[in-house]
Amino acid sequence: MKVSVVIPAYNEEDFIGNCLNSLKKQSEPPDEIIVVNNNSTDKTNSIAASYNVRIIHKNKPGMIPARNAGYDEAKYDIIARTDADSILPPDWVKKIKLDFEQADIDGLSGPIVFYDLPMKTTLWANLFLDFMRFAQKGGNTLIGPNMAFTKKVWKKIRTSVCMDGSAVHEDVDIGMHILTAQGKINIDKTLIVQASGRRIINHPGSFFIEYPLRLIRSMKNHPL
Repeated sequence: MKVSVVIPAYNEEDFIGNCLNSLKKQSEPPDEIIVVNNNSTDKTNSIAASYNVRIIHKNKPGMIPARNAGYDEAKYDIIARTDADSILPPDWVKKIKLDFEQADIDGLSGPIVFYDLPMKTTLWANLFLDFMRFAQKGGNTLIGPNMAFTKKVWKKIRTSVCMDGSAVHEDVDIGMHILTAQGKINIDKTLIVQASGRRIINHPGSFFIEYPLRLIRSMKNHPL
């Protein structure tokens, strides 16, 4: 079982090096690393190129067009996704492979901890995961910086995923489409990724108001 890692990136010169360093230090290296350069005007592209990874350029702005371009180009059985400002534990790829080998699943996710906020805990992520499992009647969700799914299920849902990033949580939306397609998502609470809380710091209104509204819209659009 082989793993492609997809990293959408827009002006991430301050962060992407740490992310790629953590991927290069994996106990079981990914079989492919794809950085999707989404119109960056800083040094994101040159930094990524210095790590000898595959770089795809997507001119249409936005997370959804960028991540879709990466998912479409991924070569291998499992597509793992993280954010350019995340730091992966050294056993991240190994655990992803084991989870897919040990269970008949279509998707996988785990908690995150914000490394640049005072409270470094998985509590909030675990509460969110538990809430979504309850709200989705036992179906699990996906968290963007720490998620994976099969190439097979991506091909199955590719034409039905929502394209308006202002209307949905793009990661939650993929999870909902997997569940709607009768797929199964597992949560591994030992699969923990360090993510940046800079959006909470820099744009609290977006995080605490816009994000919940998008979650509500996502759930209304895809009742399970």
